[in-house]
Amino acid sequence: MLRVGLTGGIGAGKSTVANRLAEHGAVLVDSDRIAREVVEPGTEGLARLVAEFGDGILAGDGSLDRPALAAKAFADDESRHRLNAIVHPLVGARTGELMAAAKPDAIIVHDIPLLVENGLATAYHLVVVVDAPVEVRVRRLVSARGMAEEDARARIRAQASTEQRRAVADVWLDNGGAEDTVLAEVDALWADRLVPFEANVRLRRPRPPMSPKIAEYDLTWPAQAERVLARVRTVAGELARRADHIGSTAVPGLPAKDVLDLQLTVSTLDDADTLGGLLADAGFPRLDGDWADDAQDGTGTWPKRLHVGADPKRAVNLHVRSLETPAWRLALLFRDFLRADPDERDDYRDVKLRLAEAHAADGSVAAYADEKQEWVNGVFARAEKWASATGWTP
Repeated sequence: MLRVGLTGGIGAGKSTVANRLAEHGAVLVDSDRIAREVVEPGTEGLARLVAEFGDGILAGDGSLDRPALAAKAFADDESRHRLNAIVHPLVGARTGELMAAAKPDAIIVHDIPLLVENGLATAYHLVVVVDAPVEVRVRRLVSARGMAEEDARARIRAQASTEQRRAVADVWLDNGGAEDTVLAEVDALWADRLVPFEANVRLRRPRPPMSPKIAEYDLTWPAQAERVLARVRTVAGELARRADHIGSTAVPGLPAKDVLDLQLTVSTLDDADTLGGLLADAGFPRLDGDWADDAQDGTGTWPKRLHVGADPKRAVNLHVRSLETPAWRLALLFRDFLRADPDERDDYRDVKLRLAEAHAADGSVAAYADEKQEWVNGVFARAEKWASATGWTP
């Protein structure tokens, strides 16, 4: 199943997006609703809160008096931690139950306001952030929820910043204008990205081949790569020795195919194989076949595993290399050498543009990559001299 994390600041209109996705067929898991559910009358959660904070947190009908609880639970950090220690595990357990009950082909949308604040972005295949200008959000909170303006601004200030949300957002929806505008964007997101993404993950289906097409350098490539790498690191856990952004998209100013090349370094290829299914479940199916790098010591080839991204709107190549060969180091050396030498970078640009034009009608990048590798192999000797002269280490 596909897991989508949906978040956004208070007053941004996240529920508009959530409801539209539910209309399309998404399984909506609402954290706020669950947080209320686990402390309803008769629940273990409410009983534990009463035991911890006293009968004074109950209303006359036996339900939770939320303002009374807030007065006690948010009086100091120690009290807040006691509250969270009761409620958070219950919310987590109920969330897990709802997700486990979903069908294998479900698209689960987890509506979670504090996704950024709690560092949960890597738990999802995709993170969608709903945003709106601060003044729009304040106006909504004052008019629709009856908040005092200063209270509304204080609540907004207390949440994650725009920069923090952008750092984890795979999809950014501006909900500051007409509702029809954002709903149209949600419709396109569902049809063009979420539905095929789910199928690709479930079927372990890689992206279709296509001819090489070189794009101008995109300043957002490093940030995009870091978001994907964060997921890879989470999946790999202790088996990861390191995970890096490599290739042309990692070299500032270098035109490249709009494909993020990433490298996961593990100790052995057995570790790489252990991670194969986990990476596929996380949205990185392994490509069939034997994949290898040209050995620079004349011994033939250095084997690796190659995974690709299942997200139809964010092409990724994930090279899983082991410490058993020097290939992982050479990938980092090549990147850093091009970063340090503009002339070498520009030579590489010219090679890429020439070969992309020559293979524009191929329907795949196989021949383009093979020819380009000849030039890359010739660079390694110069890169090694540079490493020796500068003391470079990976």
